[in-house]
Amino acid sequence: MTETSPSVTRRLRGPATGLVVAGTALVLAAPVPAMAATAQADATAANPVSVLTYSAKERRDALAYWTPARIKAVGKSVDLGPTGPMAKPWQGTALKSVGRLFFVNARGSDTWCTATAVTSANKSAVMTAAHCVRRGSSPVNTNTTMVFVPGYAKGKAPHGAFAVRTVASPRTWEEESTNDVAALTVDANKDGRKLTDAVGGLPVSFNRPVGSTVSAFGYSATRPQRGEQLLRCTGRTKKEDGTQVIPCDMTGGSSGGPWLADFDAATGKGVLVSVNGSLDSMTPTKMYGEVLGATAKKVYDRAAQTPAKPSPKPKPGATPGATPGAAPGAEDSRRTAWERLIGSWWSKLV
Repeated sequence: MTETSPSVTRRLRGPATGLVVAGTALVLAAPVPAMAATAQADATAANPVSVLTYSAKERRDALAYWTPARIKAVGKSVDLGPTGPMAKPWQGTALKSVGRLFFVNARGSDTWCTATAVTSANKSAVMTAAHCVRRGSSPVNTNTTMVFVPGYAKGKAPHGAFAVRTVASPRTWEEESTNDVAALTVDANKDGRKLTDAVGGLPVSFNRPVGSTVSAFGYSATRPQRGEQLLRCTGRTKKEDGTQVIPCDMTGGSSGGPWLADFDAATGKGVLVSVNGSLDSMTPTKMYGEVLGATAKKVYDRAAQTPAKPSPKPKPGATPGATPGAAPGAEDSRRTAWERLIGSWWSKLV
């Protein structure tokens, strides 16, 4: 769900990287195929949204897996260098609706993204990036053991954890690595409260003209924060190669974080107009995000209309953290031909 095939080509605009942390890795975006098969295109047109559903057992296991100790360990296992000058620690009003999305990626490594609770009919919808939930151009490679922790800050989860029940993403992401946006439906927390009853939700704007000033937020794996504190970039959006871009140097872990227009620092409120998608280079100066159009609206609608359910109850005798998956901070032992070609330094980035 989070990684794609390694490449230094970001679609049509040159070098760039995805933002998901995987073990100690920053995953790169995949090149887009020049043409999809006719049958594949027909299927996408008929059903543009791909949906993953996790069973009650899988959701129960996810909640047991992500213990405070495991969350602390996954942050310590990653160091993507010093936080850049454009990304500033957010020290204003607590953003209760923004949080860390923890999961085990398709390689079996513990990792995280950033995600946002948004207003919805079911009070249970979350927006993030598609590469945070499944590997692009690879339908069978999906992430597991997913929980959303809104308002996360320095080891504290003041509103609890919400198990992810369904994931909606564009079928074009699954098949072609385009339209990097996803929407999740989560269960209620252990107290039985639905997500936006507990933390509120931010509105989402579709087909909004590019050109407004936004605040982008994310739990970057750069030091000293290393995912423990929310960072913020601010800038005016510009069109570039079919997406939008702002000046920003957040890196891995900030994927999926919200771009908030009309942001009020005093209240922490704004309108979500995109999510953190990818960077322009390994020493970033730009952050790219999708323009939320018709496909993104269908993805959101699918998550927002899925009925919410109570949090699965733990079974008697269940051992916290015992769900199959990588040990805290573990790295995938496999190495690709790309890594062998580029060398040990680059291998930390794929």
